[in-house]
Amino acid sequence: MTNPHRILLVRLSALGDVVHALPVAATLRKMFPNAQIDWVVDERYQEILEFVPIINKSIVFSTRRTSAWRGMFEVIRSLRRGNYDIAIDVQGLVKSAFLARASRARRVVGFPWAHLRERAARFFYTEVYDPGNASHVIEKGLRLVTSLGVPNARGARVSFPIEVPPSIVPDQVRKELRIGANARFVLLNPGAAWPNKRWPAERFGAVADWLQRRHGLPSVVLWGPGDEDRATRVVSASGGTAHLAPRTSIADLLALFQSATLMISGDTGPLHIAAALGTPVVGIYGPTSETRNGPWSPEDVTVSRFSTCSCNYRRECYAREWCLANISVVEITSAIDRRLASL
Repeated sequence: MTNPHRILLVRLSALGDVVHALPVAATLRKMFPNAQIDWVVDERYQEILEFVPIINKSIVFSTRRTSAWRGMFEVIRSLRRGNYDIAIDVQGLVKSAFLARASRARRVVGFPWAHLRERAARFFYTEVYDPGNASHVIEKGLRLVTSLGVPNARGARVSFPIEVPPSIVPDQVRKELRIGANARFVLLNPGAAWPNKRWPAERFGAVADWLQRRHGLPSVVLWGPGDEDRATRVVSASGGTAHLAPRTSIADLLALFQSATLMISGDTGPLHIAAALGTPVVGIYGPTSETRNGPWSPEDVTVSRFSTCSCNYRRECYAREWCLANISVVEITSAIDRRLASL
C-alpha cells in the first residue's frame, strides 16, 4: 500500500496502558519518518505525551472540564480536521473504536473479536488484524501495525521514546535522605487506582526497613492525589528508614525514576513509566496478569497471585480472601534480592 501520510493512534487511558502503546508510535515513526502521527488521549493522561517528541499532536478528549457529550463532540470535531489516512485503535473499547471511526480516516484498524475487551468495538473497524499468540499488550499493539506493512515486531527491539526533562527533585530527595549526589536509593509506590492492587502499607514499611538493614538503601515513598495518607503509613511503619517524597509532577517523576536504583510497586502507571525508562522494578500483581501487563524487561521481577485470584480485572475484591493479602514481606524481599543481583 502507499505509505500513510497522516496516522491517528487511539489509546485513551489509563496511564500505564498509554505507556505500553508508546512502542507502537515509535515503530510507526521509524517506518514512516515523515508522517504526521497524532494521538487521541483522555485529558487525565495527556501529560505523559508531552514528553514523547515523536508524536506530532495530542488530541485531548475532555473528561473533566466539560460534560461527556460536549467532550465527545469537541474531540470528534478535532479528529475530522485531521484528514487521516489510517486510524489505529490500540485500546479495543467501544468508545475508542467509535472515535477511530468518527475521525473519517480512510482505514480504521483494530483487533478481531477474540482480542477485544468490548466485542461491539469490532463493528467500527474497516479491517482487523489478529495478533496471534502474543500475550503482552505491547506485543499485541506492535503486531497490529503489521497492517501498515510494518514487519512483524516479534523479537524486535521495543522502544519507549520518552524524553526526561531537567528536575531538581532527585537532588531534593538525596538531600532529604542525607546521601551523596550519586548515592543509591529505592522508590516505593504503595498507591494504585484499583483498591485491590494496593499491597498493605505496613508491608511496604517493613520492606523499607529491610532494604536499609540488608542493603544500606534508603527508601522514598511516592504519592499522588488521595494517596498521601497511605504513603505516610508506609513511612511510619518503616522505623524511620523511609521518607515521604515531595509533591511531584509527571516531569519530576520521570527524573526521579531515572535516578533511582530500584522501584517497588503494584500494577499501576508509575511502575510502567519507571520500567519504560529502564529503572529496575519489582512488581506486585494480583487481579491483573503480569504476562499481559507486566514490565517488558526480562530482568525485572514480579510476584503475582493472578493465577489464583478470583477477582481478575475487577477493581474491587469480593472474595473471602484478598489475593494480595498472602504475598508476604519475605517474598518481596527475595524478589528484590534477585533483581539487585542482576544489576
